[in-house]
Parts: sequence; structure tokens; C-alpha cells
Amino acid sequence: MSTDVYFNPWDEAFRANPYPHYKALYGRPPHLLNMFFQMALVACYDDAAAILKDYERFSSSQKKNPTFDEQERTLFAGAATVLFSDPPTQMRLRRLMSRAFTPKRIRDLEPRIRELTHALLDRAAGKSEIEIMSDLATPLPVMVIAEMLGVPPLEYEQFKHWSDRIVESDNTPPGMPLPPDVKQAANDLRAYFGGEIERRRREPGDDLISALVAAHDEAEALSADELLAFVILLLLAGNETTTNLIGNGMLALGRNPEQLEMLRNDPSMMPRAVEEMLRYDGPVQATVRHNHEPVEIGGASIAPETMVFVILAAANRDPAHFRRPDVFDITREPEGHLAFGDGIHFCLGAALARLEGAIAFGSMIERFPRLRLAEPDAAPKYKGSYFLRGLSALKVAIN
Repeated sequence: MSTDVYFNPWDEAFRANPYPHYKALYGRPPHLLNMFFQMALVACYDDAAAILKDYERFSSSQKKNPTFDEQERTLFAGAATVLFSDPPTQMRLRRLMSRAFTPKRIRDLEPRIRELTHALLDRAAGKSEIEIMSDLATPLPVMVIAEMLGVPPLEYEQFKHWSDRIVESDNTPPGMPLPPDVKQAANDLRAYFGGEIERRRREPGDDLISALVAAHDEAEALSADELLAFVILLLLAGNETTTNLIGNGMLALGRNPEQLEMLRNDPSMMPRAVEEMLRYDGPVQATVRHNHEPVEIGGASIAPETMVFVILAAANRDPAHFRRPDVFDITREPEGHLAFGDGIHFCLGAALARLEGAIAFGSMIERFPRLRLAEPDAAPKYKGSYFLRGLSALKVAIN
């Protein structure tokens, strides 16, 4: 086994900057290692894309891994979710849940997202600097998701507390029990949304929870447990990934002021800039698949029941697929990054995340012509999850 690969998602220094460590994984078969369990590290773009599209050989169910299984049981109580299931269950759930993200629903949200963004920036405008995470990146996506679900946006701080505790459970080493505060957060979140679902049965509205309750009650398309699991997953996935997109993207722009200036001079480049943010330092580092039969990936023989780490962020910097992959370049032609996954599990909320990111950056750049990092030489501070890569704090100067 080669010794030039270092991969340790429980190492804080590794999580802060894993990209140099991915370089040893390119141009070779997936790296096999035993770190509490058998793992295969997939970093090459072609291998990653092929696995994501091959749901028949590479399962999304986490039931075979005790660490993920405990997280799933704690949060979802064993109910199937669109993220951690395979067809036909996954197809049924995705068809039902895609109604939350129709093009019309996303278009209808745009004015409200702008209104929320401007209100948050108004609140911060009197300062000499903004803490981008707490002032904008954290509250905006939670407020948007909360309004979609029909719950008060002012409760976002409570939602964010629950979400942060649950996401940080990713940093629990295998074999160790989930911390009590993680279990408590999961129980509180389940209790809250269980109550909201019951309230919609009595008093339906025009929100997403009411629509999903109707789908359950009228056609038995969603079980009660599946309905609760989806609402919880939407809150967690919908706010964490977009929060991280805004934070990571602002850091990339701040460290590359010529790119920020280019975007300021030509706002029409915003869609391409958001795609480059997703490619360069995406909000999700990796996803996991399991093979139930022996398979070959990129020339490596993978034994059954191996945990296949599909490192999306590494694939997005594979020099065999992207020119100058470590350069942040908003003029880059879109080249099919994997930040939102691929295949049947392609992110349902991709269009919403792109819209929120574009509005957030466009509004900041327009509002604050001197926008820049307040501490350009400071080491970034990251949260505890390897899978969901996001900053805990980032100061930007606006005057």
C-alpha cells in the first residue's frame, strides 16, 4: 500500500485544507485503506462521475455502516429518505419531493429572497465590517427554508442551533456514541416538526408542509415517518449547503480580488462565478456509496461492503478534467462540476442554492463597492464537519 496518501477527516488541520492531500490520489486507481472500516478513496473525476450514475452497483443506503446508521436512526428514526435510499424507494420519494423545487416555485421565491437579503444587509450596513456567516450566510438560507415550510423565520436561530449540533456529529469517530447534545438536538427537531405536521392537518395552509401532508393523507404516497424525515432533511440540507456556498464563495472572491473586481464590473458573469465557487471549494466535500458485490473502479478491485468515499471536491480539481484546477477563475467555461452530485441523487435544491448564492453575492457587491476581506492573511475558521465544508466565521470590510 502506498504511504504518500494522507486522509483523516477527523484531523482538524486536514479538514481546514484537504486539497493538497488530494493531489496524491489523481492519475491512479482509488486508494484503499482501513480506517475503522474498509474504505476506497475515489478522487478522479471520471471514476467519481461513473459511480454517482451507477446506483445499481453503488448503493446510497447507509445501513451497512454503524456510524452512519446511528446518525440515521437518531435523526430519521429509520424512515427512508431520498438521500439515503435506492430505487424504487428513492424514485418514489424524489418524485414527490421534487414538487418543492419546481421552476415556478423557485421563480416565485426570488422576490422574497431579495427582500430578505436586503433586510439582512440593511441591518449590517452601519458597521465598518460584516461577519459574513452570522450576518448573512447563516440566516438567509434558514429563513428561506423556514418560509417554504411555513414556520416563523424568526425561529431561525433555534433551527440553526439544532442544525449545527447535528452536522457536527460527522466529526464523531466510528465506534463512539453520538454526543448527548447531538441526540437532544435531533429529538427536539423531530418533536418540533412533528407538532407542525399535526397542526397542518388541522389547519392546512399554502406552505410546503401542508402540501406534503395532503400528499400523505390523500394518496398515502408518503408515510408519516417519511414525511417527518423529509421535512428534517430539507431544513438541514437546504440551509447548510447554501450557507457554505456563500461563505466559501466569499472567501474565494476575497482571496482573489481581481476576480471580485471583474464581477463588480460585469454583473452578468454572476451565474458563471457561482459555478466556479461550487467547483473550486464546494459546500459538500464527499458523499458515500456502498458496493454489495465485488467491483472494479479505475483499475482497483473493491471488495463487497466497502465504504466508497466519492470525494466530490477532489474530482472538481482533477487536472485530467479541469485546466488549472487550483486557480479560482470566474471566466472558466462550465465543465460539469460534481458539487451537486450526479445521476439519480443530483441535488433537488440545486436551482434554489444557485439563486440564493447569486442574489447574496450580487446584493453585497452592489451595496458595498469596497467589499473585501477584513483579515486577508488570517487562517479561515471552519466548522467541525468534513462532509459539509463550511466556515464558522469570516469578516469582510465594507467601508
